[in-house]
Amino acid sequence: MDLLIPEVGLVVFQTIAFLLLLLILAKFAWKPVLGAIKEREQSIDDALNKAELAKQEMARLTSQNEELMKQARAERDQILKEAKTLKDSIVNEAKTQAQSEGAKLIEKARIEIENQKKAALAELKGQVSTLSLDIAERVLRNQLDDKAKQQDLVNSLLKDVELN
Repeated sequence: MDLLIPEVGLVVFQTIAFLLLLLILAKFAWKPVLGAIKEREQSIDDALNKAELAKQEMARLTSQNEELMKQARAERDQILKEAKTLKDSIVNEAKTQAQSEGAKLIEKARIEIENQKKAALAELKGQVSTLSLDIAERVLRNQLDDKAKQQDLVNSLLKDVELN
């Protein structure tokens, strides 16, 4: 049983050795270990803070991006609206101009047709009068070849003149 109960000197020596080991460990091992743990804890807190800041920045950038997208859509819609208005304006202007040009061309063609018609009528009258004179000349030659016929013609013309 002696082996199970230690002697007092051994207990004191082991206690002193344990306390000495505890002091050495406290001085050289626990301070650096606790410092490393504290430093690690601090870096984890910093990382969490940075992650939170990054999350907030991401949320801010997302909302800013959404706002920019809304503005871009509104600007796109405005540009499309202006383009449609401009297109309609150009088409209407082109239609109006085409109608105006068409009306001018129709009026010009009508005037040209009228002038051609007048010229044709004048030419026709000239030809008719020339033909009439030719026919009258031939008829008169045939009638005036004979002296008796000439005398009858002169008498009939004189009667016409006296009557008028």
